[in-house]
Amino acid sequence: MEKLERPIIVPWDFSTVAENAFQHAVNISRVLNREILLLHIVADQKDIPAKTGELKASAEKLGTEFGKKPHVEVVEGSIFHAIGTIAKDMKAEMIIMGTHGMVGAQKLFGSKALKVVVSSRIPFLVVQDKPVKETIDTILLPIDFKRENKEKANWIYYLARNFGSKFVILKSKAKDKGFRRKILSNIKYIESFLKGHDVGYEILNSSGKQRFKKEIVQIAKERQADLILVMATRDIRWVDYMLGAPEQFILANPENIPVMCMNPKPAKIAGGFRATGSR
Repeated sequence: MEKLERPIIVPWDFSTVAENAFQHAVNISRVLNREILLLHIVADQKDIPAKTGELKASAEKLGTEFGKKPHVEVVEGSIFHAIGTIAKDMKAEMIIMGTHGMVGAQKLFGSKALKVVVSSRIPFLVVQDKPVKETIDTILLPIDFKRENKEKANWIYYLARNFGSKFVILKSKAKDKGFRRKILSNIKYIESFLKGHDVGYEILNSSGKQRFKKEIVQIAKERQADLILVMATRDIRWVDYMLGAPEQFILANPENIPVMCMNPKPAKIAGGFRATGSR
């Protein structure tokens, strides 16, 4: 495997949405000064030589068309594990993955996209369309009652420092007093962090008139957000894939807004061990 310094990985399946992801990777790689790696997964090792040839041809075409030739890698495995494993081994900067919206038969792919995302601690940028512009100026940051919201702070700083982004914080609404206290605690933590690092932001209150996941997308569209920043639910369960976790809807949102999704640190349990959950 080629040695690259913190590359941006683009899972490649020779599709239009993969090419859209590559275009996002080109814009981001120029800001971060990173190389791009096209990663293709095959089910059988005997397919590696043929697919490597196809992948190299794609890389040549992309380099000519977009001015940055990517590196290539074909590995055997499952997309649900191989992408995260390779990204970890290569200490990747991020993974930029193209996906389809949740329409008809594509809804199943929305759950598959979430399953791939939660396989890695490396941040995922999930996109559907080609970039609207080269910059990431406005980011929507939804905040609810979950403790893992506070882990967004490091990524807020990362995005603000590298891209000069400003943040629109959407505060969720809750009837339960305990949930309201947790939401307020999270908001205070994030607001203090933003002020301390001189990051521009504004806070909006959710109306509560519709599901929070739908209001997130609505507000992102209204504010012309370039990105939605979310934290996956800690130790997400298989039933969440079946029933449709909120992250699943946001990743494949109907407005085709790019979504950056991170996985929270594993929860601590008795004895100092960490609950990693099944992936």
